[in-house]
Parts: sequence; structure tokens; C-alpha cells
Amino acid sequence: MPESISHRSPTEPPAALVPRRGRIVASVAGAVALALVLWGVLSFRRVSAGGNASSPDSGGATLTLDRRDFVHTLRIHGTVEALDYRSVAAPRLSGPGGGQIIVTRLLSTGAKVKPGDVVIEFDRQSQERNALDRRAEYLDLEEQIKKRHADNAAAEAKDITELKAAENAVETATLEMKKNEVISKIDAEKNAQNLEEAKANLAQLRETLELKRVARQADVRILELQRDRARKAMEYAHVNMEKLSIRAAIGGMVVLTPTWMQSQMREVQEGDQVWSGNPIMQIVNPAGMQVRARVNQADVTSLRLGQAVQVRLDAYPELVLAGKLDSLAAVGATSSMNQKVRTFAAVFSIQGTDPRLLPDLSAAVEIELERYAGALVVPRDALITEDGQTYLNVKRGLGFEKAAVTLGATSDTEAVILSGVAPGAVVQRRR
Repeated sequence: MPESISHRSPTEPPAALVPRRGRIVASVAGAVALALVLWGVLSFRRVSAGGNASSPDSGGATLTLDRRDFVHTLRIHGTVEALDYRSVAAPRLSGPGGGQIIVTRLLSTGAKVKPGDVVIEFDRQSQERNALDRRAEYLDLEEQIKKRHADNAAAEAKDITELKAAENAVETATLEMKKNEVISKIDAEKNAQNLEEAKANLAQLRETLELKRVARQADVRILELQRDRARKAMEYAHVNMEKLSIRAAIGGMVVLTPTWMQSQMREVQEGDQVWSGNPIMQIVNPAGMQVRARVNQADVTSLRLGQAVQVRLDAYPELVLAGKLDSLAAVGATSSMNQKVRTFAAVFSIQGTDPRLLPDLSAAVEIELERYAGALVVPRDALITEDGQTYLNVKRGLGFEKAAVTLGATSDTEAVILSGVAPGAVVQRRR
């Protein structure tokens, strides 16, 4: 039989490809239709939510309102200081050589001491050497003074002898003058000349003797002054050696004081050289501590003496101590940044003790100004203010709608809602 021959156009696709292309077209059309349906649903819900509504993605986290205690607190920052303390500084040395001194022993911060305990010692070698040198100088000058007295006594005796001889010469010349009536004129003139010379020599010796006595007394006085100065320097050195060992005046705890050293503020360490008068430490009585702070003029009216407070240390946030307001300045001080703003000095006593409570630590004093139990509280970042009215973005269905609310007490971070929303409402917070 003759074979059947099929005739097909070169551009006509194979029969097996037709169903596959149909399935692809159907899938694309279905996806487009589904997208159109979803867009329509979302558009309908957005329009039905009303003019004040927004989409869930309009921004901000959400919060469910509930009732709890609302506490309005005032936070004041200050510095811890001790009620009873003694400052310890490098001793001021007397006499020459009172410059820098070397720390050889030093208790660390937190060390407990009793009255009379040694808290710091300085190098004594220079003062000991100075005391020995001044003692040797003093003894040498004492010997010089004794020798000078002996020399002066010998010189005085010699001068007295010469003066007596001059007086005798005057008496002899006077007696010789009585012979002038019986001797020649030339011999008489010689006797007169001898008498005149004897008197002149006597007068000169008397005047010289007084000058010599004054000079000898001055020489002795100079040596005595040098001796007294050496004795004072020796005594100063002994006193300075006592000053180089400092003992605690009261019992308590050692707190090292930062001071300016080597171009930086730091605590003194063993081996450091310090100038006389440099502050080094405080010995504080930990039984009585307080916080000194400055209160802004806008917050002064909220304070009253005896008001209970809570004290927190910035270095130890978990530590909370009770306290109270002890004093508040009656006159404010102007601020260095703004002359129109005044601050008032306040002192808060701390009740109780803790090893971590040290002077010069920064502290925050929290004062409870008002408290509302079971209040409906909302964060202030959820509030919206428009034209004097406060609103909240409250969740309605899939969107949020603005609801007017009435506020009660407010703090820096929270506010009390008196009306407008109910507990359990979900509100939107601003980013």
C-alpha cells in the first residue's frame, strides 16, 4: 500500500504544545485577577475606615492601655558628700627645703581606719639629713662663739693695758711740766710737746677702745644669729619629720581625692611627688552622708523640708537609699549659662549606709510629687495635640482613628487619661 503523506505548514506548532501554552496563559490571567481582587478589597476597607483613619502601617508601635499607679516624680542630680569628714593634705613644711615631698605609704580608697592610725607617710630622708646638718652647724657656731668670746677677752685686756700705759704717760708728762721753771727753755718746750702727745694718744686709745668693743660685740652677735638660725632650722627639721607621718583624726573610711598631677586629674599614688598643701584624701564617717544639689527655680515650689526622697547612685543604678530634704536655700543663685535662670542649693540627707556610698559620686534624687492609684496611664509619645485638643490614635478594625481624650496629671514621660478611651484600647505611639 502506498504510504500516506501528511502535509503541515512549517509555522504551525506541534499538536503537543497547544495544551501547554493554554495552561500558561490561564495561570497568568488568574494571578492578575487575584491581584485586582485584593487591591479592590484593601481600597474598600481603607475608604470605609473614614476620613480620620489610617492604615496599620501608618507608623509607630502600639500599646494596650491598662490601669496602674501613676507616680509623678521630680529628678534632681547632685553629688554625694559626707556630713562628718576630715581633709588630709600634704603637710606644709617649715623652714628651708619645704618644696615637693615623696609619698612612701598611702592607704587606698575604702580602707577603714581608727583614730590615731597612720594613713599616709612621706619620705623622711631629706628632713633627717637636714636635721643632722643643722645640728652640726649649730654646734660649730657654738664653738666659734666661745672662741670669739675668749679672743675678745684677750683683746680687751690688751687694749686696757695700752690704755693704762697711755694714762701713765700723761701723768708722767704732767709731772715733767713742773720742772719747766728750773730747766732750759728748750727742755720746757720738749716737756710741753711730750704732754700734748701723751694726751692725744690717750684720747685716741679711749676712742679706739670703744669702737673695738662695738666691733667685737657685732662679731659675736653675727655668730649668735647664725647659731640661732641653725638651731631653728634643726628644730624645724625635727617638727617636719613629725609632720611626715599623718594619723587619722577620726575613725571612718579613706577616700582619695583626685588632684592635678602630671597634666591630668588623678588620685595620688605611692612614689608620687606632691607639693605642700596638695589635697590627698578625706577620712569620712560613713554613718552620715548627704547629697548636695541645685534645684531649678521652676521646681522649688514642689519641695518642702522633711520631704521623703529616694537616692540613686549613677555608678550603681540598682542601689536605692531612702532620704529626706534637710535644707533649701532661701535665695537663688544665677546660672553661669543664663542670668535669668536661678537655682537653689538643696541638701538631702541619706538614711542608712552602704559600702558603695562614697563622697564625690554623682547621684540622682527622686522626689514623689503626686500619686494616683489605678489610673489609666498612657505614654506622652502617644499623645497628639491639635488646636488645643489632645487625641490618641485608637485602633478601629484594621486601621487607627483619632479619639479626643481628657488629660489629668502629667509627668515628663506619662499622662493620666480621665476620659475618651477605655482600658484595653490599643493606641499608636509616635516614632
